[in-house]
Amino acid sequence: QVQLGESGGGSVQAGGSLRLSCVLSGRTVSTYRMGWFRQAPGKEREFVATVTWSSGNTVYADSVKGRFTISRDNAKRTVYLQMNSLKPDDTAVYYCAAKTRIYGGWSREGDYDSWGQGTQIAVSS
Repeated sequence: QVQLGESGGGSVQAGGSLRLSCVLSGRTVSTYRMGWFRQAPGKEREFVATVTWSSGNTVYADSVKGRFTISRDNAKRTVYLQMNSLKPDDTAVYYCAAKTRIYGGWSREGDYDSWGQGTQIAVSS
């Protein structure tokens, strides 16, 4: 089992930047892919970005493409989400997630095995 802990949330004005971090602990050797999701008030949790742990291949949701960058530091067992040009619509609780299975997709909650506790991002206009 992998344990995840997010940090880096906070409040920022529109156009600003934040960087989220997610530290992995436990059975990290089995991790194949990491993802970031977010959930705004009254909405379902949605996919933001994903990266494969070994090769670093990335996929982004259209809503964040060109503004957000997901990366990982294998030595530090940490995944990052650099968020630039933030908009009020980006306001949400952001969660990191770990997937151990090689098969299957990457954009649904059910594709992932472990989740962090979430970190709040608030973007004001």
